[in-house]
Amino acid sequence: MNTDYVDRHGRELYEPMLARVQSAEEMGIDYILVAQRWWGTGQEMEASSYDCLAMTGFYAAHFHRINFITAIHPGFLSPAPIAKWGATIDRLTGGRWKLHVTSGWHEAEFGMYGAELLEHDERYARSTEFIQVMRGAWEQPQFSFEGRFYNVEGLRLEPRPVQPRLEVFQGGQSHAAMDMAARNSDWMFLNGGTPSKIKEIIESVRQRTAVTGRRVRFVMNATPLCRSTDEQAEAELASMLDSVDPGLLERRKLKVRGAEGMWSSPEEKITMLDTNEGYASRLIGSPDTIRERMLEFHLIGVDCFLLNLQDDRFNREVLPPISSNSHQHDAHTSIGSA
Repeated sequence: MNTDYVDRHGRELYEPMLARVQSAEEMGIDYILVAQRWWGTGQEMEASSYDCLAMTGFYAAHFHRINFITAIHPGFLSPAPIAKWGATIDRLTGGRWKLHVTSGWHEAEFGMYGAELLEHDERYARSTEFIQVMRGAWEQPQFSFEGRFYNVEGLRLEPRPVQPRLEVFQGGQSHAAMDMAARNSDWMFLNGGTPSKIKEIIESVRQRTAVTGRRVRFVMNATPLCRSTDEQAEAELASMLDSVDPGLLERRKLKVRGAEGMWSSPEEKITMLDTNEGYASRLIGSPDTIRERMLEFHLIGVDCFLLNLQDDRFNREVLPPISSNSHQHDAHTSIGSA
């Protein structure tokens, strides 16, 4: 969330929010990710956001083409009520709601909101059960489940959702995350990184899906820095890197014990410019350079890009032709973060 919104309310708050999503819809963006940061300073960690459930409902009332992906944290929210809420949103949007299950990594949030902070792999075990309850409620007229973390008996969703099958996104890039994706999810969000790093993760998941018989698609976080020339973009990047606080990484790590795979290359200062390593994907340079870089990622298996849409030149000169070509080939262009 843009921290400029924190002190606003009423029309002053929601009009710029609506303008951002309207712009994304007009650019041909396929999905909007409605993220959830329960608490954060915006310095060592991402800034706090408005509630994802309220914001999804708000956006759903105003937009009629774009798909909505709502980030849900198991442990903070229970699957059966979310299944009911999601079915309602799915009806209201005509089948345009998707679930993003995020297992959580910012430790301070858990205690603040009364959620149990499990060890890393246990958080993914809880998320797995969350997805199982959501899918069961979505796909069966009556569903019962008894697990380690969740229990439901005779769960019925009435009215039923429009989509017969729930589309599930997830985050993470640890072994536990990859195992969960191969068994349960349709899409996997990846932090940004070099083509070799991203290719290795994709191949690891595909080795697992060869066993499970499922297909997982990949969304990669990427923060564009598009300028007229490569030299201009690189000079701006160098200025940004010079301003990085050398103690930032250590302060972050103190707050995210067990967040495996994040900031895995601390020698690269570029990974510290944002919390999901978006600049590390290096969509940095002229429009032609960035298009070539995006094609390189697509060829190794990246189906979609998670973009913040704050770079005007990228939005004007790179995104429109990519959007047009992707729809001709039944691919998803990108996801904007709302």
